[in-house]
Amino acid sequence: MHKVAFVVFPGFQVVSLAVITVFEVANLIMGKPSYSVRVIAEGGGLVPCSAGFNVEAEPLGHSRFDTVMIAAGLEIVWPSVGLVRFVRRSLKTSRRLAAPCTGAFILAEAGVLNGRRATTHWAFARELKTRFPEVYVEEDRIFMVDGSVWTSAGMTAANDLALAMVERDHGADLARSVARKMVVDQRRAGGQSQFSALLDLEPKTDRIQKAVTYARVNLKKDLSVKALAGIAGLSPRQFSRAFHEETSQSPAKAIEQLRIEAARLMLEEGRLPIEVIADEVGFGDRERMRRSFIRNMGRPPTSVRRDASQKRAIKPRYVR
Repeated sequence: MHKVAFVVFPGFQVVSLAVITVFEVANLIMGKPSYSVRVIAEGGGLVPCSAGFNVEAEPLGHSRFDTVMIAAGLEIVWPSVGLVRFVRRSLKTSRRLAAPCTGAFILAEAGVLNGRRATTHWAFARELKTRFPEVYVEEDRIFMVDGSVWTSAGMTAANDLALAMVERDHGADLARSVARKMVVDQRRAGGQSQFSALLDLEPKTDRIQKAVTYARVNLKKDLSVKALAGIAGLSPRQFSRAFHEETSQSPAKAIEQLRIEAARLMLEEGRLPIEVIADEVGFGDRERMRRSFIRNMGRPPTSVRRDASQKRAIKPRYVR
């Protein structure tokens, strides 16, 4: 049984609680209680959340947990002495210590991020770096894992972090099943950017959204205007006009951006040869992908892979 503690404090952001659903659904799919989740807080009792209502919590106590996850706030929350003490103890007694979004500041204040890589919501990343120079802050990552310490970007990124935990505990098949049950199209990898080509598109009608969604999960297939128009139920001319009106991009440019984003993630993960990546994301061949990267990013895929490899190799040292 994986004992999970979710730590709340006055004013915690209520959507933080949604991450518990990942473990709940994992239990449902497995048909047995593999995860046991408890909500805890300093002093216990009723704890007010950011939405104004109270959540009942158990006191911190001295129980040991497999995973301890700290809630986040809408703004930076500075922890009490008791919470700092609990976080430091959890680093020694728990297999995993995690904090989504601004919860990273609580870990940093407790000193557990010193000399580690960590991330947080992009809006607070610079402040985390400034306030805690001992922390190696990755400003543009969905989540980071450094040893036993896990951090993530904004609130919903906590779901990606939790899904990664499920994958590590029970395998990729279960994590994918949980994501499907939660109607999450695909678990985002930790190295993925907090900024997405999909967010830049933001189509306004269901027809164009349907085509964009299809394209994202079928990058290797024919994604010509004719093919996408068929998915949207429009003529190629109608589709091109509607797509541009709703996204301010041509279909070809949007598909290219989606393929670049997918390829960049795979390059940074470093597992597959560049030729394989080019084929998997629909560029077809290495040279076509290289030209696209240079045109859009100003550098070739080999440079992206090299930079990611160097970042992984550099481990910051914390000197008191």
